[in-house]
Amino acid sequence: MTQNNYGMWVDGAVYPASGNERIPVTNPYDLQTWGSIAVATEADVKYAVHCAARCFRETWSKVNGYQRGRLLNVLADLLDTHAERLAELETRNNGKLYKETLTQMRFCARSYRYYAGWADKIHGEYLPLDNPDIVDISHHRPYGVVALITPWNSPMALLANKLAPALAAGNCAVVKPSEFASVTTLEFAALISEAGFPAGTVNVLTGDSATGTALIDHPAVRKVSFTGGNVGGQRVMERASRRQIPVTLELGGKSPNIIFADANLPRAINGAIAGIFAAGGQTCIAGSRLLVHECIYQEVVETLTARADQIVLGNPMAPATQMGPVANAPQHERITAIINQTIGSGATLVTRGHSLDAMPTTGYFIAPTVFADVKPDMFIARTEVFGPVLSILKFADEEEAISVANDNPFGLAAGIWTQDVSRAHRVAQRMEAGNVWVNTYRMGAVQAPFGGVKGSGFGKERGIEGLRSYLTVHNLMIDTSTHDDDPFSIRA
Repeated sequence: MTQNNYGMWVDGAVYPASGNERIPVTNPYDLQTWGSIAVATEADVKYAVHCAARCFRETWSKVNGYQRGRLLNVLADLLDTHAERLAELETRNNGKLYKETLTQMRFCARSYRYYAGWADKIHGEYLPLDNPDIVDISHHRPYGVVALITPWNSPMALLANKLAPALAAGNCAVVKPSEFASVTTLEFAALISEAGFPAGTVNVLTGDSATGTALIDHPAVRKVSFTGGNVGGQRVMERASRRQIPVTLELGGKSPNIIFADANLPRAINGAIAGIFAAGGQTCIAGSRLLVHECIYQEVVETLTARADQIVLGNPMAPATQMGPVANAPQHERITAIINQTIGSGATLVTRGHSLDAMPTTGYFIAPTVFADVKPDMFIARTEVFGPVLSILKFADEEEAISVANDNPFGLAAGIWTQDVSRAHRVAQRMEAGNVWVNTYRMGAVQAPFGGVKGSGFGKERGIEGLRSYLTVHNLMIDTSTHDDDPFSIRA
């Protein structure tokens, strides 16, 4: 098999690391190593940030919004042209189904086009003050150099959430993808240069957590956006707080998906399956806690169990495959350990779990796993598994459903299944979650803000809120009077 030994991307060109350490790139489906990525040294980080800062100072900060938007549209066209190639690479890198990675590439292009439209519409405000002699104007400025740190489950889609608004706002970026899935980000960087962005506008450093730490610590980095696990988010926030720079954190979830007795049950079952088994459960918004009304509980458990045991596992490139492998060895080990721990906890394993007869014999596969009789205080109900593992909990009434849903350290998403419009609004308003779906699940749109509360992070991505997170407000006051003030008087 051809080996692709990737360099990094700095100042508009492939950049070889100054050190010799490399990380293998392995296909989680067949476990074949087909390349490697470089590990950035501290010197490499300093050089990349230097290039980004120089580009911002000398070039990118002088490019107007119309031109930024034009470049973003060209980039979106290139992304559409190369969507199939990039989708295949992403599938080989993290095991996600090709039909999903291809859809994500198209969604990424939509994201860049959406923010292209905003690039020349970043307006300030004239503010009338109490003193008529003072003219006050607020306006928005980019931060300068921003650090964008992305995870392995959806590298390109989650990068688009950050990079598209960052560029539209006028920032330069240094991107650090996960060491488990860096390939598509590196390939995409070449398209950024092909689109005509100035050298240094976007730079990509590969490596492990030490690379990310060095990037956050660099004094020229003015903002950090991180998507990943809660432990990683805590470390990012701690490092950034030492320099008092702003952070956007999009972290994990243990999202409740609530099925009321009056729900359209076939649709709700489909939503539950999409919420946890699509993408192998490796998504922050996974509906990993299914709360079901007691009068339909047994029916839902039996139907879901039968459906889960029929899910087709296999080659993620094959159209018939419904679920591929999990992305890497550490993830496979962690999920397996949590399943084994839960089996002895009092919850009931109702699927055949990881002993599924049709399990592929090679690859990091975890079979769709369903636990019934789960209690809200169990480990499995409070810990993000980030895999195809569903916990089903029973509730008696609306108040109990809301209480159980909110009694959790996370607050990223929630789903509500009911045909009662009053209940839908009533329950949605009380959900402690940044994103709530009614009679659907795992739906996204570039215009809709996305982000969590509580342990799921803070700040928003997508929509106008995503753009604002890459802008800082400056205020200008001009005294138009012609008289001299008493320097010791109150100036208001």
